[in-house]
Amino acid sequence: MSTPAGQGLDPKLVAELYHNAAELETLYGLLVIKNGYLIAERYSSEGSIDQLAGRQSVTKSYTSSLVGIALDQGCLSSVDQKMMEFFPEFAGQIDDPRKEQITIRDMLQMRSGYRNEQLTEQYLNTLFYSGNWNWLPHIADFPLTADPGAKWQYSEITYHLLGAIVARACDTDLKSFAQEHLFPQIGAELGDWSSDADGYNFGNFEIYVTARDMAKFGLLYLNDGEYDGKQIISAGWVEDSLQRHSDRVNVSGWIPVLTSRNGYFRHIGYGYGWWASRAGKHSFNYAAGHGGNMIVLLDELDMVIVTTADPLYDAPAGAGWEWESAIIEVVGKFIKSLPTE
Repeated sequence: MSTPAGQGLDPKLVAELYHNAAELETLYGLLVIKNGYLIAERYSSEGSIDQLAGRQSVTKSYTSSLVGIALDQGCLSSVDQKMMEFFPEFAGQIDDPRKEQITIRDMLQMRSGYRNEQLTEQYLNTLFYSGNWNWLPHIADFPLTADPGAKWQYSEITYHLLGAIVARACDTDLKSFAQEHLFPQIGAELGDWSSDADGYNFGNFEIYVTARDMAKFGLLYLNDGEYDGKQIISAGWVEDSLQRHSDRVNVSGWIPVLTSRNGYFRHIGYGYGWWASRAGKHSFNYAAGHGGNMIVLLDELDMVIVTTADPLYDAPAGAGWEWESAIIEVVGKFIKSLPTE
């Protein structure tokens, strides 16, 4: 631990961040890490140092990391392996030959060709509100709306299938794989991780970790896959993951919070389970989960910002986006205020 001034950061900027954050009714925790030191931390509402809650789509960034580790471990041979190689039981049910061409790379980049389920009530209800958590068969019955690799479309089923691929390729479950190859190596602990009807941990959401352990995961990526002097994930994988494989992606009309009202989060891009954006003169990557759960990486400033928030399972329509947007605004305003180095 240290202080803002001790790490060369104006304490007034940090004080303003926390003053603004005090108005956020659904924020659980807010952490700032600078030069590897925790320089500011506060919890509110249900948040605490030990609090575990579903971090929603921040999970996708963890799943991406586990794909990289599976490659390092030799469970997977290449990101160009085909998706259907890992699901032979559905081969006879595939009526769209394009599905045979979907690669792990396409899936990591959200370019599998599967639709954004959140844009269509039928598919959104099928995944989240029907009570049927038997997701794997949707590999066959969910249609493609684009050729694999051709178009960025944010897809929940795609990242769940990615997690299942890691589990099948490494002959384990995703949670056990993470507990063996990721969390202990960065001094973190994994809480719960919800599963589908077949026992596959959801690759797209529902990982339970503390705010401090989210910060450790952020530091792992900020330091090119190295933690405490040890290479946990290959530096090449981290670099590939944080690239803008899709630039200026279209999230308007779908995730209004990603296009900040005041322009703090702009020029939205996507890598391998990580978003990219700009605020003021600063470019950054971030993991993002519904409700305002975030891990923000400011490489040029050697800084990680973590927010934990109500996952908004039961939030009324419209209000949830407003609460999440308020968190995005406060973080974005702080990033924009930071000097360049």
